[in-house]
Amino acid sequence: MPAPIRLRELIRTIRTARTQAEEREMIQKECAAIRSSFREEDNTYRCRNVAKLLYMHMLGYPAHFGQLECLKLIASQKFTDKRIGYLGAMLLLDERQDVHLLMTNCIKNDLNHSTQYVQGLALCTLGCMGSSEMCRDLAGEVEKLLKTSNSYLRKKAALCAVHVIRKVPELMEMFLPATKNLLSEKNHGVLHTSVVLLTEMCERSPDMLSHFRKLVPQLVRILKNLIMSGYSPEHDVSGISDPFLQVRILRLLRILGKGDDDSSEAMNDILAQVATNTETSKNVGNAILYETVLTIMDIKSESGLRVLAINILGRFLLNNDKNIRYVALTSLLKTVQTDHNAVQRHRSTIVDCLKDLDVSIKRRAMELSFALVNGNNIRGMMKELLYFLDSCDPDFKADCASGIFLAAENYVRDDSVPNLIQLITNSVEMHAYTVQRLYKALLDDISQQPLVQVASWCIGEYGDLLVSGQCEEEEPIQVSEDEVLDVLEGLLVSNLSTPVTRGYSLTAIMKLSTRFSSLNRIKKVVSIYGSSIDVELQQRAVEYNALFKKYDHMRPALLERMPIMEKTATNGPSEIVQTNGETDSTILDTKHLPSITQPASQANDLLDLLGGNDVVPIIQTTVPTKPASAGGELLDLLGDLSLTGQPAPPFLLDGLTSQPLFNDIAAVIPPMTAYNKNGLIIEFTFERSNPNPNIAVITIHATNSTEADMTEFVFQAAVPKTFQLQLLSPSSNVVPAFNQGSVTQVIRVLNPQKQQLRMRIKLTYTHKGSPVQDLAEVNNFPPQSWQ
Repeated sequence: MPAPIRLRELIRTIRTARTQAEEREMIQKECAAIRSSFREEDNTYRCRNVAKLLYMHMLGYPAHFGQLECLKLIASQKFTDKRIGYLGAMLLLDERQDVHLLMTNCIKNDLNHSTQYVQGLALCTLGCMGSSEMCRDLAGEVEKLLKTSNSYLRKKAALCAVHVIRKVPELMEMFLPATKNLLSEKNHGVLHTSVVLLTEMCERSPDMLSHFRKLVPQLVRILKNLIMSGYSPEHDVSGISDPFLQVRILRLLRILGKGDDDSSEAMNDILAQVATNTETSKNVGNAILYETVLTIMDIKSESGLRVLAINILGRFLLNNDKNIRYVALTSLLKTVQTDHNAVQRHRSTIVDCLKDLDVSIKRRAMELSFALVNGNNIRGMMKELLYFLDSCDPDFKADCASGIFLAAENYVRDDSVPNLIQLITNSVEMHAYTVQRLYKALLDDISQQPLVQVASWCIGEYGDLLVSGQCEEEEPIQVSEDEVLDVLEGLLVSNLSTPVTRGYSLTAIMKLSTRFSSLNRIKKVVSIYGSSIDVELQQRAVEYNALFKKYDHMRPALLERMPIMEKTATNGPSEIVQTNGETDSTILDTKHLPSITQPASQANDLLDLLGGNDVVPIIQTTVPTKPASAGGELLDLLGDLSLTGQPAPPFLLDGLTSQPLFNDIAAVIPPMTAYNKNGLIIEFTFERSNPNPNIAVITIHATNSTEADMTEFVFQAAVPKTFQLQLLSPSSNVVPAFNQGSVTQVIRVLNPQKQQLRMRIKLTYTHKGSPVQDLAEVNNFPPQSWQ
């Protein structure tokens, strides 16, 4: 047979094809010739034919018929044959082929070859396409080569070990002894691959992560040597010494420092040096700075270092490269929740990115702009965002309009509703006109929640004026009692209504029981919401039901029209009591309400759960804007105990005014750890209430040192019956992982007899998908907290 054409000639011929059909014809003709050569067992030109076959495979044509020929080349004694054979195996073979037994034997023989380049070919192939079975069979040989003194083989063995660990994670411990001296190597190639291996092991095993944390000082020294070393032509890239190794070390430091105080402390200084000494005029330096920023944000770094990282991202926003600007915006969006003030310093630069021509940058800038909105800058930010809404592409308008609406909804002043209510109350001659206009507004639109809340309050107060048609300022409307109740009941079931608005509506309906004659209908509505899943709404309904049943003789006096209100600095019967903007006329001077004794059978339900005979239940107040789960599991602690008709003790009204709450005595009460188990730590800090020295104010701080968030977190407590206890709503129902934040909650304990404080707590949360529940007793309160 004539000698086949060379690979170079084949490439030249294929490139002369003017059409796809002409190229396909050339390929088919050459493939036929290669098949004939394979059938003839032509060993002379097998290497050349497989090389041409690999080129055609790269062009997308089928080349599977050359798989066995690759194995024959691998078994050859010639290095040139082995090189093409191993290359063909990496391209044409995968884990689903049946030739792995032959491949395993060939690779095992070549791993023990006397020539380092043949050993290198075998390591590359195993690290590229080795199956789980092959990795199990050959892991021992890889581990031996990882310990060799040959730098060329060590770097290839380290990368091969990475593939083995990915395929068979249980073999990880086999390579642990070999990793001891890897970071002592001077060769940058070995250092680079060693860091890759250590990173893989740390990401896959918490035990390995803990084991390798002791290497942090060594990694810090290597990184310091890199940034402080002089010019080295072998490793220099755009004036920076081995940026690839620097990036790899920074990634490994990020993993080792996450959630660990000691490791983070050890790397703070070197991260600051990298952040300040790295040249930013080239992309190489920007890549290192970006990895540095990610590391600073992930570890427990100092606050000044985090500000430095965010400032680096701020400089990225001024870069001409669109990719760098996009990366900076994305990173700032991830950190804005934890470092809000630092990101706010770059607000003007972020807003300027809204004018960028690139749609991806504009979208990220829009999302970050909304994340920066708060009560202090909402006017200026809304002006910029409204301008953007007017000029942006149609694809942005829906998201931008929605974001503007949500921002306005969330950052409306909390005191706007009670202030308007006060104005209406004090304008006696305008009551009929106001309630009529607000009623008409409700018929047209119920999406503006603050206005709906004011309208509901006014209808509850002045509903009799509405149905009587006493308005003199404009033509009165004819409204029946049932029509008014229909509107208020509609607010209770509307998807647009917030929990606060539903509370206003239910209270308005209750007030109308003394102004309207539809008493049975009102009783029915109130009783329905006695089993609402909304704890706030349920509590209101239960208390209102108690007024209908046990205290009906007091109902007209309790629900009479509110007098003219004045804001005062002290508690009093005519004071506006504000809870996140809500003014509730049903919260009156509780000193005149009779005490209610719980039935013995109900109290026993609580005692069975808490294991004692001298405890009283918590009295939990719910702030409507807080997460519903803050009190959603109250019945789990209280069993079947009914709180029907139980009024809040007078001391619960303390602190709802603007009066200062705490004395300087708070500084001398030491904090204490109440609970420490399974990574969850509950700490108590103490203060004394200024108006009433018998009240101890305890703030709980819940932190989570595990690697996963604790969600649906609920803290509950019970104290002996000689005390009275109030549990306010928590700051969140998620305890962040790695101590990256805490959940706070305030407990107020009335201790009139100055007895030693004892408490039983119940903790409920979900961790890694599994529900957790635990009870604990706290008896070691500091004497200053109750004396």
